[in-house]
Amino acid sequence: MKNGSFKFNLSFIDRIGIVADASRCLAGLAVTIVSMEVQRKGNLSDVYLEVTPEDKRMSGKTILEALSGIETLQSVRFIETMPAESRQNTFHTVLDNVSDGILSIDTHGKITTINQLARSILGCRTKNVIGRRLETITTAETGLSSCLGGNSYSRMRQSVSTDHGRIEFFTSARPIMDAGGRIIGAVEIMKDMKAIKALVEEVALSEGASFDAFVGATTAVKQAISFARKIAATNSIVSIRGASGTGKELFARAIHAESRRRGAFIAVNCAAIPDSLLESELFGYAPGAFTGAQTGGRAGLFEQANHGTLFLDEIGELPSGPQAKILRAIQDNRIRRIGGQSETELDVRIITATNQNLEQLVQEGAFRQDLYYRINVLPVHLPPLSARVSDISLLAGHFLFQVNCKLGNRLQRLSDGAVNKLEQHDWPGNVRELKNVIERAAILCETADIGPESIVFGFELSPPARPGQISSPSGEATGGKLTDRLDALERKIIVETLKASKSIRQAASRLGISHTTLRNKIKKHRLR
Repeated sequence: MKNGSFKFNLSFIDRIGIVADASRCLAGLAVTIVSMEVQRKGNLSDVYLEVTPEDKRMSGKTILEALSGIETLQSVRFIETMPAESRQNTFHTVLDNVSDGILSIDTHGKITTINQLARSILGCRTKNVIGRRLETITTAETGLSSCLGGNSYSRMRQSVSTDHGRIEFFTSARPIMDAGGRIIGAVEIMKDMKAIKALVEEVALSEGASFDAFVGATTAVKQAISFARKIAATNSIVSIRGASGTGKELFARAIHAESRRRGAFIAVNCAAIPDSLLESELFGYAPGAFTGAQTGGRAGLFEQANHGTLFLDEIGELPSGPQAKILRAIQDNRIRRIGGQSETELDVRIITATNQNLEQLVQEGAFRQDLYYRINVLPVHLPPLSARVSDISLLAGHFLFQVNCKLGNRLQRLSDGAVNKLEQHDWPGNVRELKNVIERAAILCETADIGPESIVFGFELSPPARPGQISSPSGEATGGKLTDRLDALERKIIVETLKASKSIRQAASRLGISHTTLRNKIKKHRLR
């Protein structure tokens, strides 16, 4: 017994007069019915009762015995919670855990529902507010009462001062109608501005890899994604082909994310690691393997990717030595650290990527044929942006939304002229270049509408020639400071050598400099 009341569940064979019989039985005991519910289930009826005896000394057993004599009763038992209580508790729990503030009133403007978030937004400090008029519990202005006359509104921006500072929120409201179309109240939904901004930033700036992150409606993109989804759960090697800036690493991460492999995704740019360090980075080394080695040795990237995925980017830049070792690691699923005596068995899924023509490299002897056939099991081709002109406006809008969220700016839009200028460009830098152009436009443009004058490509950023500095047809500076002329000559030599070489490593060898030095110079001169 709680608060002097008893609760029962009675199960009857369904018939007319069950409620009347139960009421007469309880009236004869001088018992007040607090609540009664009837639920029909086929040929049975469940009656739920909450009663309070006038004589506080009356036991629940006495009431139970009296109820047991009702005709067609099948069973009777004590219960802790009435169905209506359970529904109401569930309702309030759900209301207090949704991400929106919810408030409703009846036709007299009295509160019928208010959840915890609505209390917080409205700065309501009073606990018992159900049945009270809205204006008595908050100083916030609301147009909810106007909905009782049939009005409605959506996404109205409002603010209110509370003990925790000023809260800004969007609010939408509409009337509540019964089955006959008669207005019986109104409901308002409130969204906290901070929560909206946080959600937008989480969605817009999330780096989580998934195929949903690929924006595009062209057939080539859809086919690549469809194929990748089919092969993601396998352990087979994937070879991603595509020009620089097409999103090869993001695609590889998406494959790993959908593979359900429990290990990590480890990415390595094969062209960015000096030749002398490449093998130790990939395979690790044993204690004392060489001067300066860590005391306990070091695990390589293959070991770090155990039970996960190893992404070998720019695999076409690998020198012949590491090519042979990677081939053996793929074939045997084993690796041996530099200076080590034993082999380690691994479970690593390999994904490779390159912007080079591997078939041509194989013909020229720059890439091992046996390794080519090992990694070319499941090739995926990502099209360049120049082949996806219809996707440019979609991608540009997506990147603009991301940039606006990152910078905290108001949302901007691209004018038709800006979109047309974007679609006329040839995009040698592909999606990466487009993202940079859009970020530049969002920063340079001070208005909500971005016009074509704010779309500035990389080649348009080059500084104009200074007086006395004239560019020769060959690209060399024939006037100006010695350092400028030397830079121009160095750039020309590097460009010519790269064009005549099969890879960056070969070009570095021809120039007599290290692979890392050449890459730094390529970056310095902004070469692709």
